[in-house]
Amino acid sequence: MTYEEWEGSVPERLRADPLWSLRVYRTALYAGELGHADATRLARHGEYDHVAAQLARATSSISANIAEGYSRLGPRDRGRYYEFALGSAREARDWYFKARGALGVDVAEGRIDLHTTLVRILTVLARQNRPTMPASTGGPSAN
Repeated sequence: MTYEEWEGSVPERLRADPLWSLRVYRTALYAGELGHADATRLARHGEYDHVAAQLARATSSISANIAEGYSRLGPRDRGRYYEFALGSAREARDWYFKARGALGVDVAEGRIDLHTTLVRILTVLARQNRPTMPASTGGPSAN
């Protein structure tokens, strides 16, 4: 299923939420759908059971953490959830690399590329929402 086909299948209740305006959320939600389908496919290969479970968990948590972070009022809380999403995107990318034997190199590389895009965007969002460190107040010197 293409992104455009998938997007058209998303219920209006989700698309009406302001969260839907975040392209990173939509992309992560789509990646979660692909991850679920890929995990189902992997589970049919007995030797990939553990990979399937981990992949399903990692891919589904990316959009969930973005959604929870988006709902936080303060940048510190928001940034923490974006960091969780970032960790899950990197983890999913790792599981896709390990699953390339069962999914095929082309599918795995396409999913790795998708998650690399999420990693790049989430890295920026996490940095933007980190609290700034106060200037040194005369504590121990690094010199």
